[in-house]
Amino acid sequence: MILQVIVCSLVGGLFSIIGGVALALSKKRAKYASYATAFAAGALIAAAFMDLLPEAVEEGDPHQIMLFTMIGLVFFFLLEGVINWFHKHTTRETAGTKPINSMIVIGDTIHNFIDGTAIAAGFLISPVSGIIVTLAVVAHEIPQEIGDFGVMMHNGVSRGRAILINALSACASTVGAVIFYLLGSNADISLAPLLGVVAGFFIYIAATDIIPTIHREQSRKEALKKSGFLLVGVVLISLLIVNIHSIAHENSGEKHHHDATEHVEEHE
Repeated sequence: MILQVIVCSLVGGLFSIIGGVALALSKKRAKYASYATAFAAGALIAAAFMDLLPEAVEEGDPHQIMLFTMIGLVFFFLLEGVINWFHKHTTRETAGTKPINSMIVIGDTIHNFIDGTAIAAGFLISPVSGIIVTLAVVAHEIPQEIGDFGVMMHNGVSRGRAILINALSACASTVGAVIFYLLGSNADISLAPLLGVVAGFFIYIAATDIIPTIHREQSRKEALKKSGFLLVGVVLISLLIVNIHSIAHENSGEKHHHDATEHVEEHE
């Protein structure tokens, strides 16, 4: 299973970088980034409410899960506030010199590390949940990489160096995934609180970072388009979760029936 965690975290980072760079390098394609962001919001909402929270409730007390979900949401609000404060402070002090904004890199690295813990939490439940969480992470990472890549290019960073920096930052996802998967696998602890925190992280990103940008859209036509992409993300990922879990349960039931039959035949 650890190999699957590593592969998914690496593939997730790779796809987000490739997608982000491909869109950022093409002005014609870059306008679609906002639609990808709206879709990502839907994907995150679906993953939180259709996969992570139901699994967490099965693992632990519902009131405890809601508490940790709230803690996760508030924690990431505070974390983002600190990063944004330092970002603005650094930008004011270095105005005109266009250096690499270290706070953008640090913030992105922290974000990727947290994404890795989310992927690990998914795989600690089951391979199915791990894949679903990976898809949700990739969906919101692509728009983020577009923003990071664009800021670095604007600050005078060469295209190759910007790609290298983003690629190294993406490795934090694998580090986070491996550390938390090993901790969760070897420690006798409940996964429910961690799943609640990850769900809070997903809900926070969707509800505070992405959805408000749709409401602030000046063009009614664009707002409707983005709302449509968000709904598509919710419906598509929800259907994917339901179908994948259904197939997994059927396979698990067939395996259990097959094992029971073999057991009976051995006794006969």
